[in-house]
Amino acid sequence: MTIDSTNIVYEFGPFRLELNEHRLLREGHSIPLTGKAFDTLRVLLERHGTLVSKQDLMTAVWPSTQVEENNLDRNISALRKALGGQASGKPFIETVPRAGYRFIAPVAGIPLTAMNRRAEDRAKEMSPRQEIRFCLTPDNVRIAYATVGSGHPIVRVANCFNHLDFEWGSPIWRHWVRDLAKGHSIVRYDGRGNGLSERDVEDFSLAAWVQDLETVVDAAGLDTFALMGHSQGSAVAIVYAVRHPERVSHLILCGAYSRGACHREKPDLLEARRALEKLVELNFGESNPSFFQLVTSFYIPEGATPEEQDWFKDLQLISVSSANLVKFMRACDEIDVRALLPKVSVPTIVFHSDGDRVAPPEEGRIVATEISNARFVPLSSGNHFLLSEEPAWKSFREELASFLKSTDLSRTGT
Repeated sequence: MTIDSTNIVYEFGPFRLELNEHRLLREGHSIPLTGKAFDTLRVLLERHGTLVSKQDLMTAVWPSTQVEENNLDRNISALRKALGGQASGKPFIETVPRAGYRFIAPVAGIPLTAMNRRAEDRAKEMSPRQEIRFCLTPDNVRIAYATVGSGHPIVRVANCFNHLDFEWGSPIWRHWVRDLAKGHSIVRYDGRGNGLSERDVEDFSLAAWVQDLETVVDAAGLDTFALMGHSQGSAVAIVYAVRHPERVSHLILCGAYSRGACHREKPDLLEARRALEKLVELNFGESNPSFFQLVTSFYIPEGATPEEQDWFKDLQLISVSSANLVKFMRACDEIDVRALLPKVSVPTIVFHSDGDRVAPPEEGRIVATEISNARFVPLSSGNHFLLSEEPAWKSFREELASFLKSTDLSRTGT
């Protein structure tokens, strides 16, 4: 299926193919391509993950001209030279002998309307400037992280739906940065397999996620900081706080759980979870766009505007591939850090929406009960991610500000 060149931007590895501008960028720098090499890459990206025969490629690139096969070969050679290899060492384009070619790297297709909304909103509302950098984990995974603001740092642990650039102008996330950056510096990052970080990775596990966090805070040069864990990021934050209590000034947990679906002793809910994972694995949303609306209804079921719903659906497509999302989900199912809760020794606050459909409220109460002296703040909302205009967001901001101020005073002895 050919996609209108005015509608899509493709991102893969460190590259971005802008069809409307007819250019290939690597980390913001233009990579020269001939017109036919560009068209060849476009077709491969449109059909990424599937085998494209040589004849189909030649028909798409030279629709009204008969050409020799060696013309296509020259284009493929030029693309391989321009792209190099993936961080894993694998090529971007796989040759299937006597059959054709397949683009094997993860690809995100970003609707241009979403890109335009992002740019407009960024100009209007995000006056601070974020700085994006990269660091390398001990197992050689490239992680993207960003900093904005000034003051005592707050580090937000990565989730499965993160994209530092795309979410910068998103109504789903921008208020989390805008409001929290008042008096603080905010450090965010895209976890492995997600957003601007390396996508082609195999290790999706709690241990790997903790390693990503350790790498980011060291690369950012942070000494002590407040640590915010949201959803499955709460388990990562808990492990880190137990392992490095001297570096965590405050532990902020939102929509938290210490037990994944495999450890909640609810077989019916686990079976439903497995069914959802199977639909994701089959890339069900590709032929059934309403599937993305279903997922959206789990995360932001209350009070979301059509714009916010569209943004979250776009974020699902842009931030993570279906294959990686399944790995994320299954790793989340296996989380079990409940035994660590009594070992948390840093000041802790636990926020939880009372109608949360992603992380059951009971799980938040377990976390708050078993962390000594943790403060529990129930929020009147059904949303897993709080929206900027709902009353629960105002409550969250006020309670968090009070917590950060009071624990600062108690820890400094003033």
